[in-house]
Amino acid sequence: MDGNAIILTDGLLHHYPAKTAHGLIRGTERYNIIGVIDHVSAGKDAGEVVDGTHRNIPVYPDLASFLKQSPETAQYCLVGIAPKGGKLPATMKTTVAEAMGNGINIVSGLHEYISDMPDLADLAKQHNVQIIDVRKPKPKSELHFWTGKIKDLPAPRVAVLGTDVRMGKRTTTRLLTQAAEAAGLKAQMIFTGQTGWMQGRGKGFILDSTYNDFVSGELEHALLASYEEHQPDVFFVEGQAALRNPSGPCGSEYLVSGQMKYVVLQHAPARIFFDDNETMGIKIPPISTEIQLIELYGAQVIAVTLNTAGLSLEEARAYQQQYEAELNLPVILPLEDGVDRIIDLVKEVVVKEEAAV
Repeated sequence: MDGNAIILTDGLLHHYPAKTAHGLIRGTERYNIIGVIDHVSAGKDAGEVVDGTHRNIPVYPDLASFLKQSPETAQYCLVGIAPKGGKLPATMKTTVAEAMGNGINIVSGLHEYISDMPDLADLAKQHNVQIIDVRKPKPKSELHFWTGKIKDLPAPRVAVLGTDVRMGKRTTTRLLTQAAEAAGLKAQMIFTGQTGWMQGRGKGFILDSTYNDFVSGELEHALLASYEEHQPDVFFVEGQAALRNPSGPCGSEYLVSGQMKYVVLQHAPARIFFDDNETMGIKIPPISTEIQLIELYGAQVIAVTLNTAGLSLEEARAYQQQYEAELNLPVILPLEDGVDRIIDLVKEVVVKEEAAV
């Protein structure tokens, strides 16, 4: 645990661009979240805004209110939004500067690096605070090429892939890791995005800010380093984007370079177009064809998980029954029902893999 933190969401806490904030509010081992700055949701509990669960995380209208009213002090200020284009909004920049002026370190996962902004960089030096740009690439001297050693890794790897972006793959990966641990398995999570780094569970790297030549090697290295340290029974690996999303195709690296033979596939039945964007004009293919594609890579989809955004619970249950009949696979609502059914399947995988060694 690095210390107490507040999250900036710029009035977007109740919307999906605040997915970084949503993940941190649901859980983080790196920071103790003591407040959210969001003028739209001020006065509410952040957990109740995100998913209806009270988490004793108050939402303040501005930083001044937090500094005046909070019984605790914050060492870190986390940028909790992931807007399109990855730029820091002007309104949030003002709050970031205010936080620095009060001695609070800044952590950002945006594509636009705060440490590269001369005025904010100078302010950080003036007040002796850190700017941590999570997405800043590591020096090439610290990156790894793929070696093939992954072929000798005995622990099975379960990739949590999706049929589109912003579907909750990271959240499902965390739920699976936690449930496996609760069921007595030694489980490790591999994160591949900025929010996963901020949550602090397991090892990993930031896939979309890694030089392309090193993505396969960094994925392999994260798995090998984690196994050397923890010797887990199973890995759960956070997926990014989707195999056939034209704005950011991703997933083959997991199946080929990570030698991941098992997949949990996340899908959002209410979503029609990639990026949830009708103007893009490209529809998400049927989930059955995504499973077929994954199988062509030599991996097995062991379960489907559903993101129920835009659906009533009754509608979600109907899709669950429809897909189970159509796909002949377990179909799970992870936020509503948990993921224990998948863990029962993972236990079978672990036993099978151990017997094969």
